[in-house]
Amino acid sequence: MEKANFGFMGLGVMGHKLALNMERNGFRVAGFDIDAGKVNSFNTSYSDKNLVAFEALKDFLAALERPRRIMMMVPAGKPVDAAIASLKDSLEPGDLLIDGGNTYFLDTERRSKELEALGIIYIGTGVSGGEQGALWGPSLMPGGQPEAWKLVKSVFEAISAKVEGEPCVAYMGPRSAGHYVKMVHNGIEYGDMQLIAEAYDILHRGLGLNNAKLQEVFAEWNRGELESYLIEITADIFARTDPETGQSIVDLILDEAQQKGTGKWTSQNSLDLGAPTPTINAAVESRIISAYKEERLAASKVLTGPESKINGDATGLIDRVREALYAAKICSYAQGFGLMRLASKEYDYGLNLGEIARIWRGGCIIRARFLNDIRQAFERNPDLTNLMVDPKFAQMMNTRQSSLRQVVALSAESGIPVLAFSSALAYYDAYRSERLPANLTQAQRDYFGAHTYRRVDREGVFHTLWQGESE
Repeated sequence: MEKANFGFMGLGVMGHKLALNMERNGFRVAGFDIDAGKVNSFNTSYSDKNLVAFEALKDFLAALERPRRIMMMVPAGKPVDAAIASLKDSLEPGDLLIDGGNTYFLDTERRSKELEALGIIYIGTGVSGGEQGALWGPSLMPGGQPEAWKLVKSVFEAISAKVEGEPCVAYMGPRSAGHYVKMVHNGIEYGDMQLIAEAYDILHRGLGLNNAKLQEVFAEWNRGELESYLIEITADIFARTDPETGQSIVDLILDEAQQKGTGKWTSQNSLDLGAPTPTINAAVESRIISAYKEERLAASKVLTGPESKINGDATGLIDRVREALYAAKICSYAQGFGLMRLASKEYDYGLNLGEIARIWRGGCIIRARFLNDIRQAFERNPDLTNLMVDPKFAQMMNTRQSSLRQVVALSAESGIPVLAFSSALAYYDAYRSERLPANLTQAQRDYFGAHTYRRVDREGVFHTLWQGESE
């Protein structure tokens, strides 16, 4: 076999599928894994392809053309540091290391600087699309030195998803920009999933729709403005039955959502930067409270609430939930893009928000029809402060906000928790409010801590002696 064009360190599900994708697109690929079983299986299964795997690191490195291009597909955290430690003494200046995992962006920031000092080029690349995306075309978000992007541009464009002939990959920016964008992608994903789950709860628990009807509703929604991967798979989920019991599988799944941390990282970073992301935060909190299953079971026996049944016109309510879901989705994306706008300035990333919307149209988990509209919004105004004030999105919000209000009100009256829907509505109302009650908050802060305040009628900073005369 000739020298390989590209190497994968880690032949788990994602590394394995990306290697197959790359080989199918005309590249020679070498793989390495510490698990001898994975190496043997890989070589046995693909003996007829331009693929070969190694158990020995030195053999893997020797099989790669120079400059070497190696993509690490190992779990985030200490395994990435261990992989880098095993490689860096054998690499040469100009070689390229790529971290394709869900890595915390500040870890990528640290590694990028450490490796650059050694002359090793480094890319932190967000990879979205799961197993099928890795095999048939993911959305890729690489960040690192500009020269690093030049080394992988042709490869990444070849293996990425395509929408209208455009590859769903673009250079995000320096250092940790790629992993930062992937983190926010996952935060938006959390928000999307929670909003869909709440819509399901309203229609199922509140309106009493069975899973067959829910499948019809979500399939219909996927033919309209809500068309997206997550709506599509939700319809599929409602159609699947358990062969052993004949019941819908969704009804047999414990209501305890797990998480790997990327949504939480988004929330934490938004607080650090002072970016409001209440719908993403609500989605994270919803997963957390779902894990309190035993406590919720006990509480359900002692705490009361209204009857969950919602009466009225079923067709009308389904349509209102659809409009509310679309409006809340706009709010959630506005929060995510607003966070990236602030992060781009804070970390000197130079993010192109329109390009990010473009590459999210295919391959990734949050791919959706309306990402085209987001792309166009940032093309109209690259300095757009909030997605909701773009003329097209403002019109969408103005015509759908009443449905969002009705759905939140009905849910409250019926005792159905809608943390994400209600946070989206509150975000919308807060952002459009000329005046908020923060004047009272600031007065309280000045009262107990002499934190001072600004006035609406004059310039300067002021403090009041609240139990005496003003200064």
